[in-house]
Amino acid sequence: MVDWSGGADRGPRPKKDAIWIGIAGRAAEYCRNRSVAEARLRELIAGELAEGRRVMVGFDFPFGYPAGFARAVCGEDDPLALWDWIGARLEDRGGESNRFDLAGEINRAVGDGQGPFWGNGLKREIAGLPRRKDGYRNPFPERRAVERLARGAFTCWQMSGAGSVGSQVLTGLPVLARLRKAVGAKVWPFEPLDGPVALVEIWPSLVLPPKAARDEIPDREQVTHVAERLAGMAPEVLAELLEVHAPEEGWILGVAQDGTTSPALRGLQPQALRNDCFALPAGVDWVPVDEALARLKGSLGVAVGTEVVPIGAAAGRIVAATIKAERANPPGANAAVDGWGFAHGGLPAPDAGGRIEMPMAEGRAAAGVPFDGAVPAGRVLRILTGALLPEGVDTVVLDEEVTTDGVQVAFSGLPRPRANTRKAGEDVAARDVLFEAGHRLRAPDVALIAATGVARVPVHRQLRVGVLSTGEEIVEPGTAAGAQHTYDANRPMLLAMAGGWGHAAVDLGRVGDDRDALRSALDEAEVDVILTSGGASAGDEDHLSALLREEGDLTAWRIALKPGRPLALGRWHGVPLFGLPGNPVAALVTAALFARPALEVLAGGRWLEPEGFAVPAAFEKRKKPGRREYLRARLGPAGVEVFASEGSGRISGLSWAGGLVELPDGALEVKRGDMVRFIPYAALGL
Repeated sequence: MVDWSGGADRGPRPKKDAIWIGIAGRAAEYCRNRSVAEARLRELIAGELAEGRRVMVGFDFPFGYPAGFARAVCGEDDPLALWDWIGARLEDRGGESNRFDLAGEINRAVGDGQGPFWGNGLKREIAGLPRRKDGYRNPFPERRAVERLARGAFTCWQMSGAGSVGSQVLTGLPVLARLRKAVGAKVWPFEPLDGPVALVEIWPSLVLPPKAARDEIPDREQVTHVAERLAGMAPEVLAELLEVHAPEEGWILGVAQDGTTSPALRGLQPQALRNDCFALPAGVDWVPVDEALARLKGSLGVAVGTEVVPIGAAAGRIVAATIKAERANPPGANAAVDGWGFAHGGLPAPDAGGRIEMPMAEGRAAAGVPFDGAVPAGRVLRILTGALLPEGVDTVVLDEEVTTDGVQVAFSGLPRPRANTRKAGEDVAARDVLFEAGHRLRAPDVALIAATGVARVPVHRQLRVGVLSTGEEIVEPGTAAGAQHTYDANRPMLLAMAGGWGHAAVDLGRVGDDRDALRSALDEAEVDVILTSGGASAGDEDHLSALLREEGDLTAWRIALKPGRPLALGRWHGVPLFGLPGNPVAALVTAALFARPALEVLAGGRWLEPEGFAVPAAFEKRKKPGRREYLRARLGPAGVEVFASEGSGRISGLSWAGGLVELPDGALEVKRGDMVRFIPYAALGL
C-alpha cells in the first residue's frame, strides 16, 4: 500500500509528506521521489510473482476524475485511456514535473482558463491555472461520487497547498499506466481482477485516522496497517469489498456504496490501552487483585497489525481472522483398515457354518492409488488403509478376519454396513470453521489446518515486548561488581518470560539514573509494549516515573498482593508500559499474573486465566486478612510444599519451585492436609 506524493524530491532521510510503501509483514519503506518509488514497486512486484504469490498494490489518490472529464480530454469515457493520455504528456524526473503546466493546458482546452484545476504552486504565472479559487469555474462536478460519501476526502482539482490531491493524481496516474503494462496488472474497479497483480485505490484514514497513529510519521504507520489488514482478510470478505460498480470515476476500497465504511475495514485497531485504565474511585487506596485484573482486562485493545504466514510458520501465532477448511477431511470415503471391500447389499447368504465366500475382483485400491473402475456386485477387492472406496464398495472386512486361496475370499459372520470405512468429511466438512480470531495456534492445530488444505494463515504480527532495566546499581552479569552493585537478574528473566509466552522479546538494555538517556532509550525502542522493573515509585532516583508523568502518563497502584504490591501502568507516546517491582520474586509474580494476560490481548489473543487445582498442603501457615499471597511451591510426596523462606529477596526459591500456592484475600490458617490452590508454572507459561 502506497502513500503517494506529487511534490519534490524529499532527500535521503525519511520524512513526512513523502512516499511510503507499506508491506504486510515487513517494515514500511521510504522512497525519496517518484522515480525511486516506481523502480522499487516494480522490484517488489517481480519478487512476489517469482514466489508464485498474487499481489494487491494500493495507492492513496483517485484513479479517476469526476464524470465527463475523461471524454472531454481524450474523447472517451474510459479512465484507462485518460491514464495513457496524461502519461504521454507528463514530464516527471521524480522530483520535478510539468504538472502545473499540464493542468493549465487542460484548463485552456476543456474549460475557459478558470478551471477545473486551480492552485498554481510555482513562482511564475501559468496561463489557464489560477493561483487561488477566486473566480474559479469548474465545468465538471467538484467531487466524484465516492468523495461525496467519504467525508473529509479532498478534491482532485486542487494542485497545491494542504490537501493538493490534484498533483498526486497527475504525477501518479502515469506511474500506474506504466506499472499496468509492465506487470500485466488489472485495475479495480475498471477491470476484472483475473490476473496476478491488482491495482486498487485506498484511503488509509478509513483504517487508521492520522490522529490515532502512534508513529511520528503517520503516513508510514497508516499504509502498513492497511496492508496488514487487507493481507489478513478472509477471501470472501475481500471479495465483498471489491463488489463495486464505478466504471468511470473509480472508487475507494472499503467505502460501501451506501456511504458507510465496511465493517471489515472500520476501526482496524482499538486503542491499545485506555487512558483511564487504572483510574480509581476517590478514596480507594489498596486495590484487590481481582478488581485490578478486571480493570486491566477491560482497558486493553489489540496493539499489532496482521500478516499472512505459511502453515509451517504458524505454530505459536495468534489467529487474526476466521480460518475455514479449504476441503473436507477426509476428502473422500476411504478404508480405515487393510482388508477386503465389497458392497454390503451384494453379500451372498452365509453357508450352514455361517461363512461367507466371495470371488476376488482383479486389482486393488491403495492410498494415493485409487482403483480404476467399479467393483461388480458380489465380488471383493483388495483395499489398503486410506484408499478411496471405489464404486461398488461400501464395507471392508479386516485382513485378520479373512482367509483366501487367491481366487476366493472367505470370512465368518455378517459385518455391519459401512464397517471399517470413513465417510467423506466425517472429521471436518469443507468450509467448516477451524479457528476463530484470537486463538493461539498449537502444533495439533497446525496439523488440522494443513489436513484441510489451508496453506497460508492470517495471524497477528508478533507483539514486540521491550524489556528495560534502570538504575545505577544494576550491572551486567559477568562484569566486575562491588557490594553496592546488583547483577541484572530481572531483564534476562523477563526477556525469557516474554519469549516463552510467544512474543518477540526485545532487549532494550540498561540505563543508569540519567533522565536524558532514559528518554532516548524509550524514544528509540521500536516495540509495541515495554516492561521495566524498579524505578517507577516516587523516590529521588525514580527517573522513570518522573519522566512518564512529565512527558507520557503513569498511574501507580498499590495492589493488595504479596509479593509485588507496587505496580505501575503507563504509556510512552502511546506505547503501553508496565512498571514491575524491582525485586525479582515480585517481578516474576506480577508479570505472570498481570503482564502475561495483558500482553496476550495486546497481541490479538484472549485474556488468559491461570488454571490451578486443589492439592493437600504439606505445610502450615497463618495469614492475616487484606492481601492475597502467592507462595513459591512445588509438589512433593505428602502434597504441595512451600519454600523455606517467604523473603522476596530469596531468588533461589523461584528456581526451586514448580509453581505458586495462591492464598485468598481474607484471614486464613492452613494446616497440613488442608486443600489449597496450586498453580503450576506451566499454567503461567513458565
